[in-house]
Amino acid sequence: MWAEQIILAVIGLSAGLVVAGGLFSFIIELGVIADFADRTRTADKILLYEDSVALGGIIGNLIFCYKISIPGGEWLLPVFGLLAGIFTGCWAMALAEILNVFPIFIRRVRIVRYIGVFIAATALGKGLGVLLFFARGW
Repeated sequence: MWAEQIILAVIGLSAGLVVAGGLFSFIIELGVIADFADRTRTADKILLYEDSVALGGIIGNLIFCYKISIPGGEWLLPVFGLLAGIFTGCWAMALAEILNVFPIFIRRVRIVRYIGVFIAATALGKGLGVLLFFARGW
């Protein structure tokens, strides 16, 4: 019985490591971290940024899996939500940029003149959608 539990734990841990490694490799390959380092002119610290992303994922998983209580969580939750939203938005925009979604769409629909309005409308729509989604629970 113990041997079966140990084998299942090793398989689960190995699968988790593979999936997490793939996710972080995907984030790095998309160029989100490199783009941030380039824009902030701190390319010499790119390894620190990559390690921070990996460490954040590891700590986040530990907190989620083991239900670790964080003191001051009520104050930190909005900050975490904002930072997670910014990170997710940047990740989605990097993926869209890699796939050349926006240039192809803009060229086909011929909306070059109004691109700023469309970007602002998309951001406003996403922001309102998130507010409506989370306001429902309060």
